[in-house]
Amino acid sequence: MEFVCYHEWNQLPNSADSLFARASKDSIFFSRHWFENLIRNSPDNCQNILLACVVEDGNVLAILPLEMRSRDHWYALTNLYSSLYTLLLDERRPQEITECLAQGLVKRKFSLLRLDPVAEDDRNLHYLQLAMESLGVGCHRKFRFYNWIHHTWGQAFTEYMQARPARVRNTIARKARKLDREQGYTIRLFTDTNVQQAVDDYNAVYNKSWKANELYGDFIEGLAYRLAEQGWLRLAILYIGGKATAAQFWFVVHGRASIFKLAYDEDWKHYSPGSILTCYLMEHVIDSDKVSEIDFLTGNDSYKQDWMSERRERSSLSFINTPESGARAGRLINWLRKLI
Repeated sequence: MEFVCYHEWNQLPNSADSLFARASKDSIFFSRHWFENLIRNSPDNCQNILLACVVEDGNVLAILPLEMRSRDHWYALTNLYSSLYTLLLDERRPQEITECLAQGLVKRKFSLLRLDPVAEDDRNLHYLQLAMESLGVGCHRKFRFYNWIHHTWGQAFTEYMQARPARVRNTIARKARKLDREQGYTIRLFTDTNVQQAVDDYNAVYNKSWKANELYGDFIEGLAYRLAEQGWLRLAILYIGGKATAAQFWFVVHGRASIFKLAYDEDWKHYSPGSILTCYLMEHVIDSDKVSEIDFLTGNDSYKQDWMSERRERSSLSFINTPESGARAGRLINWLRKLI
């Protein structure tokens, strides 16, 4: 077992595929599709990547995808839209593997290693933290943001909606009737075909919305195509008079629906097209996709509480490696040896 660093994505051995495939069942943000699209289409990222790995007999047992922003300041390989991050780890010998990884990282003499956003109950990172602390590296956690989710527990859409606040149900029903009566509307769901039209219509809506200029347009388009190839894309457009008026970019991966991007044309705000579209997609992922979980990803916006039922925290995990911390660890080890 040895610690190996790769500085190009295509240097990763083929055996890494099994780690990505297993990790993607927990989150799309751990999948190979996500990282490859991030590297290819993030303008201000990934110039100096460091793929810290543990390898044994040609098999990759751990991958910690990092970005080197300076010689000794390393960060998780993420971008603005990464809602979760982890260490990809073979589950058979986690303690032994993370000890090898931690030793390799410390020998490279980093000063700061920051991983975020991470889950509070991430077992893989827990093993890494224990290994780092045993080497005298300081570890600190800090709150980053809230994450709203809903577990369906096998409910049908009608049961799910019945549990939503009455004002939400009544508003959507009233606005949908009003919009249909006064203007007429249609909704189209894009999953695996006509992706370019979906992206173009999404961009048209986004440009008419309240949102700031999109800095990651190539990333969004690239992600849509990669998701469509896997059948994971759920990009819905609401049209009024043939014009794209609201757009929502979701994806469904291994039984989990993630609400990624929302936008609507502010000229039509009085009809609540965004809420109508959310209701449409909720029905689709619950009754057609049969998802077990719906995830609103990043943020504590008040409207998310209307649709979700649970809130959890995401944090940053920072490792501080200084000569002083190493010296303290050395003194502790020497003391333990004498005691033994």
